[in-house]
Amino acid sequence: MRTAIVTGGASGIGLAVSREFARRGAHVVIADLDGAGAERAAKELNGSAATLDVSDARAVTDLVERVAAERGRLDVVFNNAGIAVGGTVDELTLDHWNRTIDVNLRGVVHGVHAAYPIMKRQGFGHIVNTASLAGLVPAPLMAPYTATKHAVVGLSLALRAEAAAHGVRVSVVCPGFTDTPLLDNANPGLPQTPTGAGARESASRTTGRLYSVDALAADVIRGMARDRALIVAPATGRLAWRGARLSPSAAVRVASLAVHRLSGR
Repeated sequence: MRTAIVTGGASGIGLAVSREFARRGAHVVIADLDGAGAERAAKELNGSAATLDVSDARAVTDLVERVAAERGRLDVVFNNAGIAVGGTVDELTLDHWNRTIDVNLRGVVHGVHAAYPIMKRQGFGHIVNTASLAGLVPAPLMAPYTATKHAVVGLSLALRAEAAAHGVRVSVVCPGFTDTPLLDNANPGLPQTPTGAGARESASRTTGRLYSVDALAADVIRGMARDRALIVAPATGRLAWRGARLSPSAAVRVASLAVHRLSGR
């Protein structure tokens, strides 16, 4: 692993994974909408920084092509940038939906669209996309987020099937509730909802304890090394995923009970 681009790399999961990449000798390009945060992370890791809005397709392509040209290769692109959007479906506006799709889905599409042709030409590389456990199980009270994360899982598995013949690996990360700044900044730049305002509290009540980003980063590195299609963590998340696969209707009933518990009804 020699050159890695990490979007949303200034904090949370992106920063923790970037640290793991750097420890293994990679030159890490930290790309984030928070340019100052990206600079701080890059300085810490002796890497490079870029201010990037992943919803801007041209900006993503320019960054990926520039890094590949300057470094002579592109080993990993970790499409990790995302936002949290919470609220009941009737509370949400089309702005909530559109912004979530622009960042969480189109942001990944833009990263794949830019990186995959380069990796295909060079005959190697690993694309890692961050989805969520919400992309595998029913996850109410955040329908736009859930919809985009299901889409990222589907995109990743479809691309993996195509890319295998060209030496390109594709993995998708599906973490359960993880202790990241996203939980403190739900519905960024959007109308706040009662559910979104309590994202961290709701997550803590649901799981009891949030998973650490450092533990998740170790899971990501291990999953990449084993060329896992799906990297699901923690163990409770894998259990929930298996349960949903065995009985989708039961998983929906459990999710419905969680809605009643969290809403106090």
